[in-house]
Amino acid sequence: MSAGVEGSDAVDADRLTGTMPRRKSERERTAEQELVEAQQELAAARQDRDQHHQHHDHHVFVEPQEDRWRWRRKIRQYPRRLAVYRVAVGIAGLLMICLGFVSGPIPGPGGIPLVLLGLAIWSSEFKWAHRLMLQFKVQLRRFQTWSRRKQVLFWAAFVATCGLLGFTFMLLTGIPGWVPPPVEMLLQRLPGL
Repeated sequence: MSAGVEGSDAVDADRLTGTMPRRKSERERTAEQELVEAQQELAAARQDRDQHHQHHDHHVFVEPQEDRWRWRRKIRQYPRRLAVYRVAVGIAGLLMICLGFVSGPIPGPGGIPLVLLGLAIWSSEFKWAHRLMLQFKVQLRRFQTWSRRKQVLFWAAFVATCGLLGFTFMLLTGIPGWVPPPVEMLLQRLPGL
């Protein structure tokens, strides 16, 4: 052994050589707390669903005592109004989801936000949509706990996948007629189009 390691004059002998764990930022701690809360809420919703299935009660609607808005509690007091209201909620949610699918290929923020809005409308009245919305929130909060690098890689992969799907679609069907002429000229430069 060398004298530097054995001797008391070795400065590094008393230091830890491992790396210190990185301290989490306030944003990361908050996101993790929200993720845990969302997972607990989802677990409670699943437990509630399982209890309903055990009693052979296949009720898919949100219960009146679970409602946080007074105007909806008033509607729920009258069966005829409630039936009309639920049909209207179902149609409004379906309309938003259909608009989301139709506007998805069109440039701009049409598709995904409209589908999520339709799901949010449904989740106000239907338990299955509420559970689906909770699962979406859990995944969103899990994404928020990722490191910045992992989030950037995810979005890069997402954009690349969307671009590849769009390119494949145009290879099979051609450039859509609604594309503006300057964009069409750029697309014609791509191989195979």
